[in-house]
Amino acid sequence: MHEELETTVVEFDSETGVGYLTLNRPDALNALSSQLRDDIIAGLRQLEAQNEEVDGIALRAVVVEGAEGNFCAGADINEFSDESAGANSERDHYKFIREFPVPVIAKIEGYCLGGGLETAMSCDIRIAHEDARVGLPEVDLGIIPGAGGVQLISELANPAAAMEIAMTGDHIGAERADDLGLVNRVYGDDLDDAVDEFAETIAAKPPLSIQAIKDSARTAAQTNLEEGIAYDNKVFEPLLATEDHKEGARGFAEDDYEPEFKGR
Repeated sequence: MHEELETTVVEFDSETGVGYLTLNRPDALNALSSQLRDDIIAGLRQLEAQNEEVDGIALRAVVVEGAEGNFCAGADINEFSDESAGANSERDHYKFIREFPVPVIAKIEGYCLGGGLETAMSCDIRIAHEDARVGLPEVDLGIIPGAGGVQLISELANPAAAMEIAMTGDHIGAERADDLGLVNRVYGDDLDDAVDEFAETIAAKPPLSIQAIKDSARTAAQTNLEEGIAYDNKVFEPLLATEDHKEGARGFAEDDYEPEFKGR
């Protein structure tokens, strides 16, 4: 499948179960216009529909990337307003990404600033090119990051790092972002292959387990330890009754058996 919306390109590999959503406003460094926000949601919905109707494997993971060497330079300054600068109930692609049922991987190249960084931090995994630059420059416009940038950096790194990045508006390199925990991995020219390999590795795992792990990690960020453990205990038993668990157990017991996970 290959479909192009006005500002995104959506592709789906029915052999691996990996979907690709490309932010496609290269002349504006893929800045977040209202149309792009809408198209991110529309594109993810197109990919999600592959769970219902597909010739091969269902959707198992999504890679979000930017066209022509930049992830996203932030909100489109040409339509900057209270609505376009942050999140709102009608166009909250950040929340849509966070709640998406399969893992979403941000492939970060070039500029990843402001709303672009908030978009990447809304994804489950972030993999960056060594030359990528990330930051929250909103302070220089007399505002703050409007979609949770300070909160997300505080969660992924620590409040002091969030204040430094947001108060200075500085762009930081991928290696420092990695040290802080804002990105998971950093690669050089092998970034494309590394992201594809990572996405396909996740896509090959039991999808019900992957979704439960994603939900567990989100729960951990929103509750205390005991509530998080209680959630895991609640989810664990139903997974024991799935066909995928039986497939995995057989694969573990029989060296020559390759499990086929179907999300059941």
